[in-house]
Amino acid sequence: MKVGNKLTIQIITALILGIIVGSVFNLMADQAWVQWIDRYIFNVVGQLFLNMIFMMVVPVVFISIVLGVVNVGDPKMLGGIGIKTLAFYLVTTALAITIAMTVANILNPGEGQSPLLDSDEVSEYRETELEGGATGEAIQQGFDQTLINLVPTNVLEAMSTQNMLQIITFAIFIGIAMIAIKDKTTGLVTLFEQANEVVMWIVLAIMKYFAAIGAFGLVATAFVQAGFGAIQQLGMYFLCVLLALFIHFAIVYGSAVQFLAKKSFIWFIRNFAPAMGVAFSTSSSSAVLPISLETAQENLKVRKSISSFVQPLGSTINMDGTAIMQGVATVFIAQLSGVDLTIMQMITVVIIATIASIGTAGVPGVGLVMLAMVLTAVGLDPAAIGIIIGIDRLLDMTRTMVNVTGDAAIALVINEQQTRREEAGNSRT
Repeated sequence: MKVGNKLTIQIITALILGIIVGSVFNLMADQAWVQWIDRYIFNVVGQLFLNMIFMMVVPVVFISIVLGVVNVGDPKMLGGIGIKTLAFYLVTTALAITIAMTVANILNPGEGQSPLLDSDEVSEYRETELEGGATGEAIQQGFDQTLINLVPTNVLEAMSTQNMLQIITFAIFIGIAMIAIKDKTTGLVTLFEQANEVVMWIVLAIMKYFAAIGAFGLVATAFVQAGFGAIQQLGMYFLCVLLALFIHFAIVYGSAVQFLAKKSFIWFIRNFAPAMGVAFSTSSSSAVLPISLETAQENLKVRKSISSFVQPLGSTINMDGTAIMQGVATVFIAQLSGVDLTIMQMITVVIIATIASIGTAGVPGVGLVMLAMVLTAVGLDPAAIGIIIGIDRLLDMTRTMVNVTGDAAIALVINEQQTRREEAGNSRT
């Protein structure tokens, strides 16, 4: 079973229909029958699809990374791939937030909108999230504690809470151990390979039979609840985020695929489109991971040993789309507050947001947590986040698609570079 063009067309069609239907229903959102349809049809269909994907995330990640480590075969080579992957992710995140702040400083989305700081949304966010809320606690988590938390004290708890960094760490240990005693683990390797076939069959079955209708439900309910009303007031902010996302997507990822992987970016988009569509509808990098892995391996021909390591790691720490939102939001809130950010403050934003993309990886609501950290670091009121929450759901869909695309682009780059290195080594011998 393969992710093909027919499924891509179905998902894209479903997304378009979901946007249209959700936007029309949003105009009548106060009607009881619209609320009933949204709650019992759109939401139920979407959440069932989302739950089916989440059901497969842990087994797919764990099995894929174990097999990826075993297939690499050399722990030193694995370490080299890991360092290169981390470097790529940090560089693209830094570029993302730099692009975002440049766009925001040119377009000035917060100019003349200072009354927004007195809105009820700001007061509500301060009371519910910052004063003793989960976000306030999460901000206190330092980078050192994040490093400590890489190693799970309870593997089952890590799996039950879908703590991806801890699952990845445990899977790497298992894979290295299987390499070390490979003469005694032949049967275990076969078992993992068979398990991988089973879970991937389930993933593709979910995609084949439920992806289109699930994507429709998720997007429809998002637009029924958010619609375009909030965009009218924050239109320039919305435009800045979308423009920065597009620039990063086309130029940074396009250049990486075109010049580092030496592949056509159009070819890349066409073949990775199914995963991009699911990412847009689910707004979750973790949820789309099983589809993203299969699409990269089947359509982009990224070898499993690389895809299985690079993409799960990216779904946890690669936050390019989120970094773009942070960059634009920081400049936007500074302009609302009448604050002119200095060059040093802007550099501080880039550094903190880049490091925080790893430092807060295991925290739910990571985008807003990271933004609160950034705002606090440059002396801005994090309660102003309440202003942008109303349209964040719509932007979240787009930036998740960018995040997932970045994971696949880096996996493709590393795969092609590794292939060329091996071919060069073979030619010398």
